[in-house]
Amino acid sequence: MPKMKTNSSAKKRFKLTGTGKIARKNAFKSHILTKKSTKQKRNLTHTSLVSAADMGNVKRMLCIGK
Repeated sequence: MPKMKTNSSAKKRFKLTGTGKIARKNAFKSHILTKKSTKQKRNLTHTSLVSAADMGNVKRMLCIGK
């Protein structure tokens, strides 16, 4: 059986943490920033964790074990 291929777009967007969780960047921080408040932009800078509902799909794309 051939090796599983990692989804190229997923490996650029997600990062595995030391405890096995998956980190992601927040959306809405790329353009149209003039109408957003400084506080909103600052809070979008930090990374978040992938929710439990999406964890299976992301792990499958990254070829991480069950």
